[in-house]
Amino acid sequence: MRLLQEKLSKYDAPQKAMAAGIYPYFRMIESDQDTEVQIDGKRVLMFGSNSYLGLTNHPKVKEAAIEAIKKYGTGCAGSRFLNGTLDIHIQLEKRLADFVGKEDAIVYSTGFQVNLGVVSCITGREDYILWDELDHASIIEGHRLSYSNKLKFKHNDMASLEKQLQKCEPDKIKLIVVDGVFSMEGDIANLPDIVALSKKYNASLMVDEAHGIGVLGKQGRGTCDHFGVSQDVDLIMGTFSKSFASIGGFIASDKDTTNYLRHHSRSYIFSASNTPGATAAVDAALDIMLKEPERIEHLWKLVNYALEGFRTMGCEIGHTATPIIPLFIRDNDLTFLIVRELFDAGVFVNPVVAPAVAPQDTLIRFSLMATHTQKQLDYALEAIRKIFKKHHLIP
Repeated sequence: MRLLQEKLSKYDAPQKAMAAGIYPYFRMIESDQDTEVQIDGKRVLMFGSNSYLGLTNHPKVKEAAIEAIKKYGTGCAGSRFLNGTLDIHIQLEKRLADFVGKEDAIVYSTGFQVNLGVVSCITGREDYILWDELDHASIIEGHRLSYSNKLKFKHNDMASLEKQLQKCEPDKIKLIVVDGVFSMEGDIANLPDIVALSKKYNASLMVDEAHGIGVLGKQGRGTCDHFGVSQDVDLIMGTFSKSFASIGGFIASDKDTTNYLRHHSRSYIFSASNTPGATAAVDAALDIMLKEPERIEHLWKLVNYALEGFRTMGCEIGHTATPIIPLFIRDNDLTFLIVRELFDAGVFVNPVVAPAVAPQDTLIRFSLMATHTQKQLDYALEAIRKIFKKHHLIP
């Protein structure tokens, strides 16, 4: 056996979980991505989706994608840099820039590619990237590729951030990168104080709005809009795989910044461009987001109801204030087991275990969509109550 194969063959954690009947990944969904899905012929309530506005099944979104495929075909057969730019890409970029209050925007083929390509290329060897310890993996991979100095600060801890800023040379570029809404624990970045520190130390600020757009701010414009700091944030990033019900991502900023990124961001230049169907779906989803504020209103009614229910139940849910609700288990194997038992009870949720989090911080990620009903939510709450009580996680 070759050395590489010998090394990789020793990784058997998935096989052990499968043998124990608690392996929770790659569950094959046989239906549309809705509040109920079918897996192995079984209907279960979906509380593990990022489709916060529930638009993946909206007739207008699906029709827009179909019509785009009819006109442009199924793909662009090249990168945006060369032969892969369509008029609908340009149209969407203009709309997104206006939506988040910036001069210009660039559409990438995935949200991961945005953070990878932006964070890795806009600062130099003598500059600094400062990042929250709970930032998304795509931000971490982006700064790993950068030649800049990297300084990590404690999660949402302004004293820690300021301490790291004080280490930076005053005349060098300093880029602070944070999630607007943190994807695992659902808490919101302290953007007003982060903005204040960025001004105090002459730093630039980039905010990942993947889980903020469609949820926070006027008409779902995101965390920056929610706090009224959009003009103080230099770069605003978003994804299409959450509230926009598609695939892809974007970065919005001033025109000088986007001009630089269009000619230096390798994950943009060397990736095939967004498919016509995915691009048109985002455009249609943006229309709905702007025209149907009742979706966001209903989502927040569900969020507040669920938060009250979990707190009354005695669940440990951390500092979440969004549709992402962490249910802390603090044990890897027990997290897997509870996910399995909830699935058997008809509730689909996602496990978050080591190494994604520390072993003592494992949790179940429970997330809500605007299309959930209170009846569905009540069923899930009761199923969780029974199973958590059985495992002595609540009184």
